[in-house]
Amino acid sequence: MRRPRWWAELVLVGAVYAAYSCGRLLARGDVGTAVGHGLAILRAEEFLGIAVERPLNRLFTAVPALGVPADFVYASLHYLVTPAVLVWLFRRRPARYRAARTWLMVSTLLGLVGFTLLPTCPPRLLDPGHGFVDTMARFSSYGWWGGEASAPRGLGALTNQYAAMPSLHVGWALWCGVMLWRYGRTPLSRALGVGYPLLTVLVVMGTANHYLLDAVAGAAVMGAGLLLTPYAMRLADRVADRVMTGGSRQSAPPVSGGWETSAGERIPGQRSAPAAADDIPSSAR
Repeated sequence: MRRPRWWAELVLVGAVYAAYSCGRLLARGDVGTAVGHGLAILRAEEFLGIAVERPLNRLFTAVPALGVPADFVYASLHYLVTPAVLVWLFRRRPARYRAARTWLMVSTLLGLVGFTLLPTCPPRLLDPGHGFVDTMARFSSYGWWGGEASAPRGLGALTNQYAAMPSLHVGWALWCGVMLWRYGRTPLSRALGVGYPLLTVLVVMGTANHYLLDAVAGAAVMGAGLLLTPYAMRLADRVADRVMTGGSRQSAPPVSGGWETSAGERIPGQRSAPAAADDIPSSAR
């Protein structure tokens, strides 16, 4: 299999991410609807007895030694670790790269569908009476972010704060973990493959950016993307094949147009081939 060209991969990944970011902004949805979805998720978790976000958020808020690093993790690793794993796969596991990259892209686009169909208010934006504190806003003086998610200060308008369901922070971290576990060759890479997704789940809940069910949905989106990856790769191959062949394939017509020549008969205009020495009569030699 031919190794992908790095510049083509850079353009492709950049184009998909730009489309995802623009689509995420366009999928803002109605604030009232997003708040309603957030409260419905919270009630469902309380009914199931799995609403663990509040105690984690209280702990991260009360202990800055936990809350500040968690905010840095939320604001940065999502955008650093995933590209780093992509580059690592491209350089060290080129035979695995294309399928892994396709899985990540398909899952990301599925996440965009989720943001569009189910705009969801994160816990940090609910009414304070629900018991959540926005640690990103509380500790914003420690980092480059402001009080609006992980966007740099002054750029909050460029992010969709109601794109909480599913959590692609968790989804991308799970993808990174699977790649490190499957293709890493050291105990450290496997430990990171397990630890990074688990850390991300704790961070997104402790900072009140996601519910537990958002994390579950992020994992489910990655599972669906994995199932769809072979179909997406086959479709991409067919499209690329049609582009390379000009949109159609036509077999060359037979030279004789379906007719055959008899022994010794020449096609009109065909030059006679010089006779071999053994075919020349001895009297003519």
